[in-house]
Amino acid sequence: MTGPEFVLLSGTVAVGALLQVSIGFGLGMLAAPVFSLVDPALAPAVVLLLATGVTATVLAREHGRADLRGCAWALAGRVPGVSAGALLVVALPARYLALLIAGVVLTGVTVSAAGFVPRQRRSAVVLAGMVSGLMGTATSIGGPPMAMVWQRLDGPELRATTSAFFLAGSLMSLAALAVTGTVGAYALRGTAPLVPAAVAGVLLAGPLSRRLDVRRTRTAATALAVAGAVALVVRQFV
Repeated sequence: MTGPEFVLLSGTVAVGALLQVSIGFGLGMLAAPVFSLVDPALAPAVVLLLATGVTATVLAREHGRADLRGCAWALAGRVPGVSAGALLVVALPARYLALLIAGVVLTGVTVSAAGFVPRQRRSAVVLAGMVSGLMGTATSIGGPPMAMVWQRLDGPELRATTSAFFLAGSLMSLAALAVTGTVGAYALRGTAPLVPAAVAGVLLAGPLSRRLDVRRTRTAATALAVAGAVALVVRQFV
């Protein structure tokens, strides 16, 4: 990793962590395309490792607000999704995995922009958990399905519920990737230097989150994620 690449990844992680703490999403969608551009071997394992710490912080801040019953049903669905996602990481060449990451980002943004709001039924939560497990394990971007099915929750409850789900879900995904040999010394070496950037993003979220306009911040985060996804697609064909 060169100096400019390290600066780019650190900045991405800091902004992604700030967004994750402030509005409940952002780290995976923002970081996964950038990490794949810099070094495909760093995604999804390094992003998942960093996201685990950040979501634990959000859950601690929103203590007691999580919908634990809904979270449990979503995690039940995530189990088979995690297994399928781990197999995809092993089976897909780096180029196709990069295209999958870009496709997940663009699909999530498109569905969100279309205003699709599924009913929060148990079957929908389980299905969303399954899709999230597959996408989150294969690409580290498991947020869009859960954001859609839980979007009727208020801000603190949404952040707490999604954080509880992603904390447990990320650990499940990392365990599955470790079994397939994807999480190894290289991923750990890539994670360690970026931890300070994640901590900085979390610390900045405290004073900044009260000043952020949630709608504009979501729009900016989505635009950055789309830009990263498009750049990732272009790189595969240039």
